[in-house]
Amino acid sequence: MKISKRAKREARQLFRLCLVNRVLDEDRVRHVVQRVVAAGRRDCPAILSHVRRLMRLELARHTATIESVTVMPADVQAAIEAALMRRYGPGVTTTFAYRPALIGGMRIQVGSDVYDGSVRAGLTALAKHF
Repeated sequence: MKISKRAKREARQLFRLCLVNRVLDEDRVRHVVQRVVAAGRRDCPAILSHVRRLMRLELARHTATIESVTVMPADVQAAIEAALMRRYGPGVTTTFAYRPALIGGMRIQVGSDVYDGSVRAGLTALAKHF
């Protein structure tokens, strides 16, 4: 779907209205969507699709996936969560996953940022070098 610059600009403004202290507020999102739909504008689907895209990106930016070879102790998990909160601000949702394919180490993904300290990534980089 082709979206005009005007519709993108309005979608960004609507998206900013949905944020409270830099965190998405569900009630505001519902209210904004209802108001846009009630307005009955012709470019309503384009605006809402762009708002949805911005929300999806924002949610991904505040979701962290931590993968490791073994199950981490609670104190290590708490230290990682605290470091992520300092780096990315409050509201970061963390998920810890067990992934034996990493061979060793840890891989952290927050939105599009990836911190890969796994043995598998090191071996892949070494293979590319040769």
